[in-house]
Amino acid sequence: MKNSNSISGKLVDPIGRRTVNAKIYFQDGVITQIDESLDAENVYIIPGFVDSHVHIESSLLVPTRFAQAAIKNGTVAVVADPHEVANVAGIEGVRFMIENARQSKLKFFFGAPSCVPASPVDECFEPFTSREVAKLLDLPEVTHLAEMMNFPGVINGNTEVHSILSEAKARNKPIDGHAPGLSGEKLTKYVSAGITTDHECFTLEEAKKKIELGMKVLIREGSAAKNFDALHPIIGQNPSMAMFCTDDCHPDELMGGHINKHVRKAIALGYDIFDVLQVASVNPVNHYRLNVGLLQVGQPADFIVVDNLNDFNVLSTYIKGVNVTNFEEDYAVKPPLFSFPNHFDHQKIKLDFPSGKPVKVIKVIEGELITETLKTSVPGSGYDFDKDILKIVVLSRYNPNNIGVGLINGFGMRKGAIAASIAHDSHHIVAIGANDDSIVRAIDYIIKNRGGMCYYDGNETMGLALPFFGLMTNVDVSDAAKEYSLINKKLKADGCKLHAPFMTMAFMSLSVIPHLKLTPAGLFDVDRFSLTSIFAE
Repeated sequence: MKNSNSISGKLVDPIGRRTVNAKIYFQDGVITQIDESLDAENVYIIPGFVDSHVHIESSLLVPTRFAQAAIKNGTVAVVADPHEVANVAGIEGVRFMIENARQSKLKFFFGAPSCVPASPVDECFEPFTSREVAKLLDLPEVTHLAEMMNFPGVINGNTEVHSILSEAKARNKPIDGHAPGLSGEKLTKYVSAGITTDHECFTLEEAKKKIELGMKVLIREGSAAKNFDALHPIIGQNPSMAMFCTDDCHPDELMGGHINKHVRKAIALGYDIFDVLQVASVNPVNHYRLNVGLLQVGQPADFIVVDNLNDFNVLSTYIKGVNVTNFEEDYAVKPPLFSFPNHFDHQKIKLDFPSGKPVKVIKVIEGELITETLKTSVPGSGYDFDKDILKIVVLSRYNPNNIGVGLINGFGMRKGAIAASIAHDSHHIVAIGANDDSIVRAIDYIIKNRGGMCYYDGNETMGLALPFFGLMTNVDVSDAAKEYSLINKKLKADGCKLHAPFMTMAFMSLSVIPHLKLTPAGLFDVDRFSLTSIFAE
């Protein structure tokens, strides 16, 4: 038979919810027969894992490089939202992601970004209206409408927001949500607009309320936001209404595991293997109607082989019947040649800070993307190491005259500065530092390299260049992870107390996650959805 193959082992059937010795036959990428037998190899064959919501750009890798790491961890498919690149390069940026992903063995299913820019107060390369969203929804690789972050627009009946939702409904494509902390009548209105998922729950109570309204809750373990510990009871209580996702995961953590980490943690807590596999594989395949197999005859031969059902050490990953575990194809690809106006222009950055009044400070919460507001007084310089207060600067990519300066608490740095061209979702240049000179020097690295991330310690700069839109690199994941880890290690050794400082910094300008953020236009109160004075009332 052409392209025929077979494998034997202990088949863990996620649909029949049983484990049986079996030999699986597959031809031309499809399972043709499953024979149950008394004898089988002492390995377990389980459905491949699916990341139900991920921004590939946050791995700092182009899709093909991301795939190499994900596959080794037993991931066979990802539901990807390319709104990072959409913000900086529009539809052409999304097309780049799709074209690059086509070269990969991993199955990529993309969403059409729904909020470009993330909010009306933010900036981007090319604002998406329902017209641009419709063009993307018509592409075969686009399976859903990506997270609707503009929850005020949904709730208040914004015409354009509802036009975008209507484009997805007209094509019968699922709509992803983004509703951190939303509750009561506002949440009911949001869900009634046809929005079916949420990955922003940070309490079990919040997750349960959303499930009651029919939303599926995505249990997230990314580099900055880690909600598994708070939300895992859903796995046992409501396994049909949950999925696993990483959302945003930097290369060092991706090297150490992907969705398999969620699975391992869930099993260690005593959850039933079939409930866990429903969350890790079955639910995302069914919810997004993905062309991904679940170990059934007539379906694609997408599965993984593991040594046991406790550690889930991946021995091999099969996609379309091919063992792709250790593929090392040459993905030499050059940064796009088309022009997009992302300004990395040098200019004099004024960091003067008015003193004499109580001020509002962005207070970081470890392991969360939400922030709190700290009201206090600071010296005229703006820096107060005893209170762990530093300066944060957001320099616009799209209008070099727009610079926001604010204060931030929780980083623990006493010298130097960090900077990056990754600042969700508009990806302005963002920097946090312990003195003005260090902030300017760190920003200089980003400007000179036309994108990247760096740490200037007061003497020298350690950096990682990101030539693809100022978001990604095409180096091997191990090389990217090594460089990133070295920067992180040095930063933490010098006093930074956050687990993922760069990922945390990247969300300090996102004006759709409560409560206080900084945009190039100034300090932003997400609860009131408006700019606010830096001076405390």
